[in-house]
This record gives sequence, C-alpha cells and structure tokens, in this order.
Amino acid sequence: MPRLLDVSDDVRAEIGDEEADRLLAGENTPGGYDCTSCRTPGDTEQERTSTVLFVGDETAVLAFAHAGCLPSQVVRVAEDQLQGAVQAVAATEAAGASVPAQAGAPQAVLGVTSGLVLIEGDLHPALVIEPTGPIARPGATTPGEGGDDFLPLLIEQGFMPVSELTEAPHTLPGWSVLLAMGQLHAVLQPGTGGAPSQVAWWQAHQPLVVTEGWRTAANKTHTVLVFAAPVGSIGRQPREDLLRDALDKAAANGRLVAAAMPLAGT
Repeated sequence: MPRLLDVSDDVRAEIGDEEADRLLAGENTPGGYDCTSCRTPGDTEQERTSTVLFVGDETAVLAFAHAGCLPSQVVRVAEDQLQGAVQAVAATEAAGASVPAQAGAPQAVLGVTSGLVLIEGDLHPALVIEPTGPIARPGATTPGEGGDDFLPLLIEQGFMPVSELTEAPHTLPGWSVLLAMGQLHAVLQPGTGGAPSQVAWWQAHQPLVVTEGWRTAANKTHTVLVFAAPVGSIGRQPREDLLRDALDKAAANGRLVAAAMPLAGT
C-alpha cells in the first residue's frame, strides 16, 4: 500500500531511485514508527512522514519523522554515534525507530536552553545542554558503572569540569555553534577520521528562537559558552536568574562541564 511519505532529493540521491520508489510504494516502509524528532508514534498510512537518512563514514540508517517535526533530509553524523544507534535499532527490532544521533547515545535526546550568563562582570551568551535520560557510550546498551556516561564522554572530547562559574571556559577546537537567520540550528563537532568538515553533535529539529539580547551578545563576542550537565541537574528554568542558580548548584556538585565555541553564522 502506498505510504504518505516524503523523500527529499538529497535522500533519493543517497539511497538511489529504485530504493526510493520501493519506499514510496510501501514495500520497505513500516506502517508505524517512532518519530526520530519528537519520539512519539507515527503512522505512514495515516499522516505525512519524512524520511531522514543518518549517514556516517561507513554506515547509513534510514529513520522516519512526522513531516511537521522534521523535513526529509540527510544528516551527517560521526560513525561511532551511528554504530551505537544501529545497535539500538537492532536490539528493539524496530525498523525506522528513533535515532537521536546528535545525542551521542541511543537512549536519550538533548534538551537545549539558551540564556545570558554573568561571568567576571560581563554577560555571555550561553547554551545549557541536558539529556532527557542517562547517556551510555556509543554501542553500549546501558550506562557505565557510575550510572551516566554523559560527562565522561564530553570530558574526553575536551570539555572541562566546572566547580564554580568564576571565569569563562576555554575554547574547544573544532567545535562551533551554528546560528542562521537569527535562530539556533546546531552544535557542530569535528568530523571523524581527520576529515576537515564538521558534523552535527546536536541539531534542532526546528530552529530555536533566541532572544535579541542573546543574539546581540553572540554577534558581539562571536563566542558562545556551552554548559552541559547530566539529566536532572538543571531542568527547564523559566528565568535566567533561576538558570544561573541551577548552574551554580550543578557546578558545586561536580555535575557541570563547559567549553567556549566560536559562533558560526549571524
């Protein structure tokens, strides 16, 4: 039975016309799926669905998303992240299951909050990143002995532990924050295997709106401070003073890492 499926030109170019036509005809397409963006159920027979192809150095994974959440597209990700996602999909035997590749682990997605953080008398544009659940290493089905590998993984990438917010963190080489047309699109990390290009570590399924003050500060300094904490450390704070309080508490408890990243775009 034909599916209500969107296959972009980029996805078609990657998978080929024959495979794309089979998908549209319903031959290789599941009826039900978990949206790779919002992680809620979808149905290719009842609602418009986007094909999203995650491509690593050697591996590609085809996932599905509500068309209202995400357009059909090709997303370049690190190979180790994709391998972890492949194992998660195989373990659940769910073709088209959610593949949150940007999170760096198969069982959680990353929540991102923007705000201005006062350090050494200056307001800095900042992003605070907190997963929706514990993070395991790529390829692992459960977190390590400590119960959450999120901070160790980031420290291995060059993020620095923060015990108190008294000075801005150092710049992390090869990483950047992508702002386009005044909206936040992605946090980019270096490509694997010595490749000069960057890949998305986190990518917004819809561009995130930032305040005019945040955008002005970012365009002035051309640098964004990125803070990260394990699930349950920060929460969704409605005001910047509450966000700062949560950051201070996470830092005091040894549950915060940070890095400065150049701003890409305007």
